[in-house]
Amino acid sequence: MFVWSYWMTIFTSPASPSKEFCLSNSEKERYEKEFSQERQQEILRRAARDLPIYTTSASKSKKNKSSAFLPKEFLKYAIRYCERCQLIKPDRAHHCSACDMCVRKMDHHCPWVNNCVGFSNYKFFLLFLLYSLLYCLFVATTVLQYFIKFWTNELSDTRAKFHILFLFFVSTMFFISVLSLLSYHCWLVGKNRTTIESFRAPTFSYGPDGNGFSLGCSKNWRQVFGDEKKYWLLPIFSSQGDGCSFPTRLVGTDPEQASVSNHSENTRSIGSNPPFPIKPLSESKNRLLDSEPQWLENGSEEGVVRSGL
Repeated sequence: MFVWSYWMTIFTSPASPSKEFCLSNSEKERYEKEFSQERQQEILRRAARDLPIYTTSASKSKKNKSSAFLPKEFLKYAIRYCERCQLIKPDRAHHCSACDMCVRKMDHHCPWVNNCVGFSNYKFFLLFLLYSLLYCLFVATTVLQYFIKFWTNELSDTRAKFHILFLFFVSTMFFISVLSLLSYHCWLVGKNRTTIESFRAPTFSYGPDGNGFSLGCSKNWRQVFGDEKKYWLLPIFSSQGDGCSFPTRLVGTDPEQASVSNHSENTRSIGSNPPFPIKPLSESKNRLLDSEPQWLENGSEEGVVRSGL
């Protein structure tokens, strides 16, 4: 299982955004001819009108916190666009300079596996850490009795005693290191965050929110490992969704992580409209939506109400 997980983590190619996020030839031509950032953003807003995008870059015309309550014409939300790949970045997607491509739900680029860890192989990476931890624990426990005999001078004076010392110290050091890394990523899964999002929270229409994609610990876990528990410990792809669109906690509090601060932020988000039309996620695209999405129309803007999240 250790070798299988390691193999899948290395040789699973990072998933790039689908073609619907690429600009058409005419839009690319108009975008490249424009020198004004505002006009370029206008082109990107029209192109992203029917895309399931909830996050933007954190650039606003007003720097104070009260700008979230101003009308939409006073706010400027920048669409996340990759100049290198020439596409609109989906939510949670980032450009990897090492792989030279945009990666869906990018977590980080891991030099130990020489690959980008993202939507397509994040489960395999977690299983690789788990089985590495168990393997180090197995080696340390089996060598422990000989390690004790070495210090009590009960072990015969052979060259094998140096091998025993080496195995015990190396397995213990790797066990501690992998344990801390696995614990951190388990915490990220429970919060539905990536490593990048843990350092820089994604920006929504109401401002940065590190818990914007959190649906509760159980649903967050199923989003990575899938609904069927029999596949959780197998390095077989079972993650939910397509890696381009994710259900968000735009309205309503997280039932398993509700707090007073989150409730106040969500109350503010009800009064603010998204900066551009948003296409809601259908259950056929993402099985995490338990309740049927309700549509609200406010002029030309569209929002999504998920009272169950």
